[in-house]
Amino acid sequence: MLPMFSIFSLYLFLVLSASWAHPPPSTQENFIQCLSRYSKTSIPFSSDFLTPKNSSFTAVLESSAQNLRYLVSSVPKPEFIFTPVHDSHVQAAVICAKKLRIHLRVRSGGHDYEGLSYVSQIETPFLVVDLAKLRTISVDIKSNTAWVQAGATIGELYYRIAEKSKTLGFPAGLCTSLGVGGHITGGAYGSMLRKYGLGADNAVDARIIDFNGKILDRKAMGEDLFWAIRGGGGASFGIILWWKVKLVPVPATVTGFAVPKTLEQGATKLLYRWQQVAPLIDDALFIRVLISKTGNTSVTTLYQAQFLGGVDRLLNVMQKSFPELGLTRKDCTEMSWIKSVMYIAGYPSTTPPEVLLQGKSSMPKGYFKAKSDFVKTPIPEKGLEGLWKMILQESSPLMILNPYGGMMSRISESAIAFPHRNVLFKIQYVTLWQAGDNEAQHMDWIRKLYNYMGSYVTKFPRQAYVNYRDLDLGTNKKSSSSFIKASSWGYRYFKDNFNRLVKIKTKADPQNFFRHEQSIPPLPRGRY
Repeated sequence: MLPMFSIFSLYLFLVLSASWAHPPPSTQENFIQCLSRYSKTSIPFSSDFLTPKNSSFTAVLESSAQNLRYLVSSVPKPEFIFTPVHDSHVQAAVICAKKLRIHLRVRSGGHDYEGLSYVSQIETPFLVVDLAKLRTISVDIKSNTAWVQAGATIGELYYRIAEKSKTLGFPAGLCTSLGVGGHITGGAYGSMLRKYGLGADNAVDARIIDFNGKILDRKAMGEDLFWAIRGGGGASFGIILWWKVKLVPVPATVTGFAVPKTLEQGATKLLYRWQQVAPLIDDALFIRVLISKTGNTSVTTLYQAQFLGGVDRLLNVMQKSFPELGLTRKDCTEMSWIKSVMYIAGYPSTTPPEVLLQGKSSMPKGYFKAKSDFVKTPIPEKGLEGLWKMILQESSPLMILNPYGGMMSRISESAIAFPHRNVLFKIQYVTLWQAGDNEAQHMDWIRKLYNYMGSYVTKFPRQAYVNYRDLDLGTNKKSSSSFIKASSWGYRYFKDNFNRLVKIKTKADPQNFFRHEQSIPPLPRGRY
């Protein structure tokens, strides 16, 4: 008879031997088993479930990411990427991530300025659900509407609309590779915002997966949640699967122009005048200004426009309202609406519209940092002169000024979650650099520029656009968020709408399952 100690040792040996022979299933294996159990349709795991060991993992991760800052080796990578091909696959991913307590990030297009849809710097490990394969678009000309899946690009939607009608369009992004899902959740502004408002203003229904894995349409989710997802920012309330959007009339002929003016050509006085004119001009005319450095000693302001009409009427409008630009007929190009979309996105005039179906950006990837502001009163010439000095200090600076007014000023700030209505224009600041450059130097410059502009932009709060995420404004902590902490960016992005967004979040996602560095926080239990 063996002593008790020997029996225990033998038992322990057998248990350990068994565990060595059959190691516990990994997180990935558990997730795959769970997906198989809860998905209503089969999942081709060999192509749709990628780990760092897969040869295509890096290519998929980098496929739609535009900011190379978040693709460097020091930035945490997802434990795996899931690319669902059916709505039920996304449902299963939510259910399984919740059951297995795996942090989840969702990506529709990837133009995420701070990489929050495919990077998590406050919670690891994490997985990415990439919706790139969910890109069905159904355009109904009879009802002037379209259903579009979240993974489609806005360029694909434009193409499918133009494929069926030469006199219908949709008022959304200027960059055609934006993913529809996240784009509309932030507002979705574009060159027709002065005529028709935002993309989010023209969203009439949606399908969203809530934290229980249920698919809800507008009726099922209720008007509060539908209000929140239109402009309240992505990935705080659920996963957008589909948007139903209202199409808008466009003329058969649209006119575009791009007129540069340097400092030596009177850019300062002209830009001061633009601030007074662009938000009040004919609603059919959108004139934005791109500001960049010319050599080491000058600055160029490029006036780029889209006019919903022919060149004759455009010249009449400009002569009456903005003769200072000196626009001539030879500066103008008449084209179809779909061609005008491509024109303002930077495609060469000979590029066929079919390029939009590739779902890729016309701009190369790069390292960049961006910030944003809104302006209510014109920046004086003295302020612009100081701005030029700041621009000349940086190697590759870019500022983009987008005029508001028109329909934007006629829609209430509380109509949807997007609140920035009664402003003259929005500013986007960007600094770009190459691999090997001194990143800290570029980051320091854009923060100094932002500080300089503080005297000339909105205050209390100083407003910012949620689709230009800026982590300088603050972040949530790991696995948690607080109203006080989130207020530092919440009121900038959403003004007083932030309070309503928090209440809706508390009801729609009380466990804060859908969260990221700048997500809307729920109130603690007992406070709602």
